[in-house]
Amino acid sequence: MKIAAIDLGSNSIHMVIVEVNASGAFRVVDREAEMVRLGSGTLSTGFLPEAAMQRAMAILKAFRRLAEIHGVEKVLAVATSAIREARNGEDFLDRIGRKVGIFPRAIPGEEEARLIYLAALHSIHLGGRRAFVADMGGGSLELALGRGRQVELAVSEKLGVLRMTERFVAGDPVSPLDERRLVRHVVNTLEPVARRIRKKGFDAVVGTSGTILALGRLAREEETGQRPESLHHVTVTAEALHAVRRRLTRLDLRARMKLPGLDRRRADIIVAGAIVLDTLLESVGARRLVLCDWALREGILLDYISSHPRTLARAEAYPDVRHRSVLDLAERCQFDEPHARHVARLSLALFDATKRRHGLDDEQRSLLEYAALLHDVGHHISHARHHKHTYYLIKNGRLNGFDPLEIDVIATVARYHRRGLPRRSHQPFADLPRQTRGRVQILAGLLRLADGLDRSHRQRIRSVHVSAAGGKLSVRCRAGGDAELEMWGARKRLDLLEATLDLPVEVVLSPSAARRGAAHQAAARQSTASRSRGQAKHTPGDRSLALARESR
Repeated sequence: MKIAAIDLGSNSIHMVIVEVNASGAFRVVDREAEMVRLGSGTLSTGFLPEAAMQRAMAILKAFRRLAEIHGVEKVLAVATSAIREARNGEDFLDRIGRKVGIFPRAIPGEEEARLIYLAALHSIHLGGRRAFVADMGGGSLELALGRGRQVELAVSEKLGVLRMTERFVAGDPVSPLDERRLVRHVVNTLEPVARRIRKKGFDAVVGTSGTILALGRLAREEETGQRPESLHHVTVTAEALHAVRRRLTRLDLRARMKLPGLDRRRADIIVAGAIVLDTLLESVGARRLVLCDWALREGILLDYISSHPRTLARAEAYPDVRHRSVLDLAERCQFDEPHARHVARLSLALFDATKRRHGLDDEQRSLLEYAALLHDVGHHISHARHHKHTYYLIKNGRLNGFDPLEIDVIATVARYHRRGLPRRSHQPFADLPRQTRGRVQILAGLLRLADGLDRSHRQRIRSVHVSAAGGKLSVRCRAGGDAELEMWGARKRLDLLEATLDLPVEVVLSPSAARRGAAHQAAARQSTASRSRGQAKHTPGDRSLALARESR
């Protein structure tokens, strides 16, 4: 199963696409990141600018297309500081859903910190040690402390690199006065949480996010004179990071843009990032920092994987995304699985046996199977009018892998499994293309008959054999046990199939099944009569003794 996780950050928008197996292990298929600067101006005004929203929408459309090319089945998207603080943030998220087809949710800062900690836990070898994890975004600084899966502290402070740059870095290079003002603000903001962290203690400090990784790269080069190929799990000293801060605060923007290993797009905000990170490490008494290139997006994935084991197991068992999506909706609606699967098998058997007559292809056969699996999900709402509830649930169940017309066909076929026949006065049926309406009538006719053949919901009909002779279609059924109710249910639902195939249809039990059914009924009548005679002849005590003997 392929999943995409998208992080709509205040500075950048990131997406990672992974392929997950049933055990929960995953491999990265693709990554993308674009610096959009949603937080630029937003964090101070509380309002997302139209230009920033347009840039973000364009990037998300490209990300969605990339996800489609990779065959992604689930997109998980979250929004952080800039969007959750903006007065028009919720409107923007709704707009993304309508225009892009991705539905992000704004998460609290504490939840963001927890997910980042989860990513660090699964990507850095901590060996059961207590870890302090820091992530510096554009709008906020997320901090978490924990041991193993137990998160002891998760907080979010408004100390993001964009926010601090806009508020405190007025000159270029930054003036000593502005630097002192920024340090004082960071110390005052962090002191309550820094005190708690110092009191609890920690064995390792982990840093994530683009800004911290960029500073870590410069610090590593400061220590070794070499530029690291990979930053993940690289350890840098607080002393080296302090040296990077001193160096950056002396350089102007042009000089920073020429620094080897520093993304030019970060050159304008890296100074504030260096000051915040250096002050944070000093506040908690950290001497070393382990760099981690997993962050919020990986945390989103890990959280989903840990809470959806059945979804992943189903993905392994049913590689076809359409089949899996149908079963997912059916299970969410607590369907009668034995009945639904049996009706689906009977529907397909009838489809195959009458193919010469109706001429539909394998694609229509698949849609019939999905309609049969879902035909009774409307019971989840109410038994009364459940066929109409079924239509609504399928239309709004967000089935993956189907185009809108295919969903219309599945919903309409399932809706007509009982009661009224398809009519032009029924708007959903009338709205279908003319050729599609004809196909729906055939598929619904087959489904009606198959559902009638399991009227008792006990799967009594084992197989069907269809033959055409004498100007009629004969459906001969082999049963296991009494199938009288099935015969009654099937014969009530022949009308639509007869009309669409333009042929009378008869449903009969095979002779052996009929004999077994008659014998079963005779035995039942004899047993009832015997019990009646016994009750008349014996006293209550005699009946108890007889029952005791029988049980022996």
